[in-house]
Amino acid sequence: MEVKSLGEDIYEIVCGTSHYREVNSKVKELVLKGAKKVILREVYGQRYIGTGIKGKVKIEVYGTAGNDLGIFLFGPEIEVFGNAQDGVGNTMKEGKIIVRGHAGDVCGYGMRGGKVYIEGDVGYRVGIHMKGYKDLVPTFIVGGKAGNFFGEYMAGGILILLGLTKRAGEDIVGDYCATGMHGGVIFVRGEVPSRYLGKEVKVFEPDLEDMKILTKELKGFSDAFNIPLDEILSEPFTKIVPVSTRPYGRLYAHRWAVARGLIK
Repeated sequence: MEVKSLGEDIYEIVCGTSHYREVNSKVKELVLKGAKKVILREVYGQRYIGTGIKGKVKIEVYGTAGNDLGIFLFGPEIEVFGNAQDGVGNTMKEGKIIVRGHAGDVCGYGMRGGKVYIEGDVGYRVGIHMKGYKDLVPTFIVGGKAGNFFGEYMAGGILILLGLTKRAGEDIVGDYCATGMHGGVIFVRGEVPSRYLGKEVKVFEPDLEDMKILTKELKGFSDAFNIPLDEILSEPFTKIVPVSTRPYGRLYAHRWAVARGLIK
């Protein structure tokens, strides 16, 4: 692993085949030292980049970011010039993650705040358990398509799926979209066939207030990838919201026991 200063609190790390612990330890060391930007080159799947880092530092990743990019992120901005594997933004609280490529499964898991922008497609279970934290509202925007279980068990925040990579005849999302959803809102550019949706949600046409929220959130995505906002908004959106705050309440063991007089 090669580390060098580029001046003005900017550092470059050539990762190569270095172990992810070594890379992340050096990144944290440089941030504590006062780095304003850390550039990682030759990234070959190193995991946990940006994990738990606090402060206003920019981390640029050139290559393929490994699992759990930005897990527990608390303020920094991470930009990936390439693809990212599973778990992008896992349980992040504040900050921003921009991926100029595709991302894997379980991205945005338990996300409490901040913003994640994925330019391309994502895998399965993206946005699962997104929830927000106090006055924080997480936003996760996918420029391409998504796999099965998109927004599963979502409890809060804003999840947006644009389908800009979708070809004619392709579906924008997979099966079981919003299954178990009990909070937050999902916006999908275009239509979502009802057969793909969980039974706990309903579909609506966005109203004026929804369009204000969409326009505001999509402005950041538009700026990040230099995609005209008017182009993104040229197609109608579908709004998906839950109709139950306890979609599986009847299955809870406590409720079952109370109903049978086993406990009070």
